[in-house]
Amino acid sequence: MTNIDEAKEKVLEEAKQRDVKFVKLQFTDMFGIVKSVTIPVEQLEESLDKGTWFDGSSIEGFARICESDMYLMPDPSTFAILPWRPKEKATARIIADVYNSNGKPFEGDPRYILKRAIREAKKLGFIYNVGPELEFFLFRRDNGPTTTPVPHDVASYFDFSPRDLASDVRRDIIFALEAMGMQVEMGHHEVAPGQHEIDFRYDEALKTADNTVTFKYTVKAIANAHDLYATFMPKPIFGVNGSGMHVHQSLSNKEGKNLFFDPEDKYRLSEIAYSFIAGQLKHVGAMSAVIAPTVNSYKRLIPGYEAPVYICWGQRNRSALIRIPRYSPGREQSTRAELRCPDPSCNPYLAFAVMLRVGLDGIKKKLKPPEPVEEDVYHLDESKLVNLNIDTLPASLHEAIQEFERDKLMKETLGEHTYKRYLEAKKAEWDEYRIQVTKWELDRYLEVL
Repeated sequence: MTNIDEAKEKVLEEAKQRDVKFVKLQFTDMFGIVKSVTIPVEQLEESLDKGTWFDGSSIEGFARICESDMYLMPDPSTFAILPWRPKEKATARIIADVYNSNGKPFEGDPRYILKRAIREAKKLGFIYNVGPELEFFLFRRDNGPTTTPVPHDVASYFDFSPRDLASDVRRDIIFALEAMGMQVEMGHHEVAPGQHEIDFRYDEALKTADNTVTFKYTVKAIANAHDLYATFMPKPIFGVNGSGMHVHQSLSNKEGKNLFFDPEDKYRLSEIAYSFIAGQLKHVGAMSAVIAPTVNSYKRLIPGYEAPVYICWGQRNRSALIRIPRYSPGREQSTRAELRCPDPSCNPYLAFAVMLRVGLDGIKKKLKPPEPVEEDVYHLDESKLVNLNIDTLPASLHEAIQEFERDKLMKETLGEHTYKRYLEAKKAEWDEYRIQVTKWELDRYLEVL
């Protein structure tokens, strides 16, 4: 019996023991929105062997009507029971890969796009490890059909109860995540009222992307059970900090050795690490359209709210776009580069794919990053920024789209299918936003003009 067969048998046995009646086969569209097909447990064995058919034309960025026949192939390693559903006649989920009717992987499946980038890294002898830190807000629900951003509490960074009313909610979220097989490392209140962060275990990129998707809908499900609404919108409230998704990254070899570490270097960084950082700094404007993918993302990426907007790197410097956490003896495996500009509205599969490919591009070309910046970049004036040759991220989705369109590596990473549809969708999003008449405009101009 192969390892795959053993994994399938394990899933079927667990489903039987846990009284599972329904299984949700999950995948994401190109924007990271979770989609699912629900099958009765009696269909699970056949689905694990042969897949489950679905209509791909109904999914954003997937297929046209004439090529809509696709099937989902469940990944048995992702089987988990949904802990917020009843234990009797339980519901489970399995994350699935998307295939065309000809039996080949669908090139527009975000999970496949990340797998393709991971294969490229493995050809070079690298395993890509990531650890995202997702921030989110908890809001009270209105009695009506809409939700307005009214924070659930008035606490601040690391505040302890009773000011932090959401500590019980975070506790229940952590219990649910652990029940889903995730290893939680920390949970705390963030800077803004109603803002929170829960961190989970650093791991290989594909598993972490799966965990990121799981994290987001688990947070929403538990918040809903508390009659709250959780949002990963980057900037839901004007005038306070937005929500980021800082991503810690490193490359290791197949034996697990951290290839970013060099004991002889001032910053304890290897040449591989420096080139990886240089690649990300070079392409960050273009990949912003993927890692900060919404109109609202650029309401967060402005000076003054701890959001990194200046393209530089440093150690101990939380104002830098890429931060290198300080080395401590005996923790060589923890050497990593923290990219601070992504936000949790992104599709994690596509985000990790572009982050990896631009880093590999830096390694292949042996790029060198600029000198590190250890000053607080937020407080440097314009002339000092110019002297240090520090550029800024795109100021809007429109600017990010322009850089994305000019960067050939983005098309190569996403593949022609997804690149074309993603670009069309983001241009349409910007155009729709651009023509809106906002409350700010009415307040500013209506009576004075």
